[in-house]
Amino acid sequence: MNYYIGIDLGGTNIAVGVVDENYNIVSRAKRKTVVTENPIRIVDDMADAAKEAVAAAGLKLSDIKACGIGSPGAVDSVNGVIYCAYNLNIDKINIKELMEERLNIPTFTANDANAAALGEMLAGAGKGSDNFVIVTLGTGVGGGAIINGKMLVGHNFAGGELGHTLLIYDGEPCTCGRKGCWESYASATALIRQTKRKMQENPDSIMWKLCNNNIDGVNGITAFDAMRQGDSAGKEVVDQYIKYVAAGVTNMVNVFQPQILTIGGGVSKEGEPFIKPIREYVSKEAFPSGTGEATQINAAQLGNDAGIIGAAFLHTLN
Repeated sequence: MNYYIGIDLGGTNIAVGVVDENYNIVSRAKRKTVVTENPIRIVDDMADAAKEAVAAAGLKLSDIKACGIGSPGAVDSVNGVIYCAYNLNIDKINIKELMEERLNIPTFTANDANAAALGEMLAGAGKGSDNFVIVTLGTGVGGGAIINGKMLVGHNFAGGELGHTLLIYDGEPCTCGRKGCWESYASATALIRQTKRKMQENPDSIMWKLCNNNIDGVNGITAFDAMRQGDSAGKEVVDQYIKYVAAGVTNMVNVFQPQILTIGGGVSKEGEPFIKPIREYVSKEAFPSGTGEATQINAAQLGNDAGIIGAAFLHTLN
């Protein structure tokens, strides 16, 4: 059996897993992401967590065939350099060389969203495809694309910013500086904002009861929960939100024509009641494919494990 290390480097936690050749995570370790003026602290913490996970699996570092790291920012996956991961105080650091010095294991790197895309494609909702797109609906709208078995990274290593495609010209302001980005309408943050607006317009909505009459208690499923209880205001929020998500998904299908497009993030846990109307919208609006075989649209299966599994198998793309 071959074993690999997958590291999902996040702004809050460093999640590490030892993954076998069948995509099973056999052991784990975690560290808080401590951001200091010296980003070497993060490198050391990743290496320590990797060693802990290997020991927990009953293995030695010499048993590990490769290590992979999914990181925020623009990642040069050829040379192993991370650029512009500003929330980690990392810019232009050769993470590949630094980790290989500490572990003596061949190390591979990718943007974290692309690593998660690879994980879902290999072991989750995208299994069996080599043209695959994942869209993640979280604080923002992220995602990754693997086209003809290769990660889409762009010439500057910052490709795949799916959430910053335009949905509505001169629309809602986005954190990137534009107005009307898909992220401004389809992220969980946007959904919460839309829910609050509808609550203010409808003081009798069940949504107020669901958050104990405190509008700051609204979350990404408040409107869904209200809809399930027959609340018309909640249903209006959900219906409009699904249209925003579906319009952007249609754009992604038109651009990439993937075999499978997967939707991840907390909202995707709503399952088929959320995914089915998106699928129906896209089937009506998407540009027809030449073969007539429509893109399959489904919900992500691996959750946070996608990043670990995908990172562990970055070596397969090199």
